[in-house]
Amino acid sequence: MKKILITIMTLSILSCAQKNRLDLVFFAHTGEITSLDPVYSYDAVTHGTLLNIYETLIGFNGDSLDDYIPLISEKIPSQSNELISKDDTAYTFPIRKNIYFHNGDILTAEDVRYSLLRFMIMDVSGGPSALLLEPVFGVTSIRDKNGNIAITKDEFLNAIKVDGDNVIIKLKKPFAPFLSIVARWSYVMDKKWAVESGEWDGSYETIKDFSNRSKDAARIIYKENGSGPYKVLKWEPNRKQITLQSFDKYWRGEAKVKTVVEKTIAEFSTRRLMIERGDADIIEVPRIYEEQLVNLKGVKLYSRLPRLMTDPVFFFTFDINPDGNPDIGSGELDGEGIPPDFFKDINIRKAFACSFDYDRFIKESLKGEAERAYSPIPPSVLKIDGIKRYEFNTELAKEYFKKAYGGKVWQNGFKFTLTFNNGSDVRQLAAEILKKGIEGINPKFKIDIRGLDWAVYLEKAGSKKMPLFTRGWVGDYADPHNFIFPFYHSNGRYPVSQGFSNPELDKMIEYAATETDKQKRKEAYRKIIDIANENVYQIYTIHPYGIMAIRQSINGFVENPLNMGIYFYELSKSEAK
Repeated sequence: MKKILITIMTLSILSCAQKNRLDLVFFAHTGEITSLDPVYSYDAVTHGTLLNIYETLIGFNGDSLDDYIPLISEKIPSQSNELISKDDTAYTFPIRKNIYFHNGDILTAEDVRYSLLRFMIMDVSGGPSALLLEPVFGVTSIRDKNGNIAITKDEFLNAIKVDGDNVIIKLKKPFAPFLSIVARWSYVMDKKWAVESGEWDGSYETIKDFSNRSKDAARIIYKENGSGPYKVLKWEPNRKQITLQSFDKYWRGEAKVKTVVEKTIAEFSTRRLMIERGDADIIEVPRIYEEQLVNLKGVKLYSRLPRLMTDPVFFFTFDINPDGNPDIGSGELDGEGIPPDFFKDINIRKAFACSFDYDRFIKESLKGEAERAYSPIPPSVLKIDGIKRYEFNTELAKEYFKKAYGGKVWQNGFKFTLTFNNGSDVRQLAAEILKKGIEGINPKFKIDIRGLDWAVYLEKAGSKKMPLFTRGWVGDYADPHNFIFPFYHSNGRYPVSQGFSNPELDKMIEYAATETDKQKRKEAYRKIIDIANENVYQIYTIHPYGIMAIRQSINGFVENPLNMGIYFYELSKSEAK
């Protein structure tokens, strides 16, 4: 309580001179910005801010997920304007003239080429480089399993070329979601500035010196030189605050809001008081606190914001690491533990899928503001009817449990630990509902629930020590591939963590990504989901909506989930209502 009061007093002092300014917007959120260099972060808060600083080749038209507008590129490539080759593997982007970087340099086609290649070759562990590596080079890492550079010099030289004011990107093979990736992740920086700052020089020979380089050795973590509508006035990581200033040479005209302050405010009570008093213009709101903001004077509540999200999801570990692992108890199917291969029995997985009360979860955790999930793909990306699905059915769950391990599970029972990450009330509630459902079927079934701090949680997931854990996925771009690959492909994030692979699915996933006919792709994804759901690799719960509170004096707010934050260029501010 003392900490909250000090925070409020400090913010009040800071905001007295700011709250009545019509050219300033204050955004109070929960996450933290981790880097001004796009390759060293893969979180929504950071990239939501970076989209205001580093402009992309093309962008999204308002709230649309598949309608694009030209930005640094003067045109949207298509086959009708002959900027996409007939075989769908070459994309030409004509670069707009007279675009300025924040330091006054003129943006060139070579800057675009350098920026895209740098985004890929840096390939920081856990970073976003694979988003472009997959379509351009046909790999998900620039390094092979031995740490050597996985592409040849010829491949490097031929991937992205400059022809006058045109940048030509050559793909390994057709890749249906490529434009969607470009619209979100093609940040362009000043090559001359980057090299002079000690960054990669653009040559093939030096890739090895920069690929997966430690963040401690990075040179532009704390500075930027983009061409977007805002430049960084001051970033104060210790205060968890960044201040942006409108760029007066921005090619579309200077933003109406001249100053943006983003600050991490962990306590919701503080954020609520700030927006009530006008000290903050925009705040993030957890669903469980929605009612506190209903009918709050001067505040508009956006409670059904679209999100490209599937969360929470339950992930089974198929081959649990038993070394010093208390989460599996005795390590035997004796009622006091589980064997390391416990979840390899499909009957166990089907029983768990039928033991979760989906409707109760939606009502209790999301106040009904969510859609039931039957696959990783949100319906706003691709809606598929008639796929195989599981419902809450304890009688059917009993049948599956009695079949598992030749009846030993039902006879002996089991005990293990289900894990969620601390700070996620929604995932914790999901874990509690699953625990209640399963323990209510047979008194010999016992599940302990434990929350872990994020760093420990990730380490245990990587070492395969969590028998069953909850996580989720937020889309990087609006295409089914961005959800299907990480959930089902043998090289995807979750199959690697869970320890399963399905070569048949791998081929189907790779085919679907290259198929450009929409109906054929939809049918391919239907078959993929049916196979995956029959195998019950994971349990999907919901696709939640977002929620945000904004002062009524803020105009022009348009929510696009792929912005991953607020795109401030569209905003203006009027007198308080």
